[in-house]
Amino acid sequence: MNRQKTPLSHLNFRLTDRSDAPYLTKWLSDPEVLHWFPMLTQPEVADAIRIWIGYSHFGSGITVEHNNVPCAMATLYIQAYEKLKHTCLFSIIVQKDKRGCGIGHLLMEDLMKLAQEKFNISILHLEVYEGNPARKMYAKLGFVEFGRQERFIKEKNTYLAKVFMQKRLI
Repeated sequence: MNRQKTPLSHLNFRLTDRSDAPYLTKWLSDPEVLHWFPMLTQPEVADAIRIWIGYSHFGSGITVEHNNVPCAMATLYIQAYEKLKHTCLFSIIVQKDKRGCGIGHLLMEDLMKLAQEKFNISILHLEVYEGNPARKMYAKLGFVEFGRQERFIKEKNTYLAKVFMQKRLI
């Protein structure tokens, strides 16, 4: 999973492990970052991190390091049911000051490869909120919108729609 040619030098792509939890906690402690996730309170964030990092025992997450420090993560939420194993929801986060450098795009490429080669996933899907700038990256990677749930998120008396996107890998 190591990459040679990247917009930033000294990037390393590796499987996520439990030691990555403090970085995820730090990133999700930023209100600007948390705005694009469904959690609001610290207990909700802690529970989401527990679930996210918990999938590391499947080998279904990738962490990107810049100069040996985690700067991005993505996790495949592997399905337990046979009838659903061909499809998978995922989460991704890139440290705020590392966005726009191509790290998210490279991470998504590796995540799609991991999904296909290790887990035989043929459909990858995501949930993103209306207005999230990451939607442009997902579209460039071939994800298409297949549904929308209006007024899904309510934060400070403002509602946002949840947008469902997917990509066929096989």
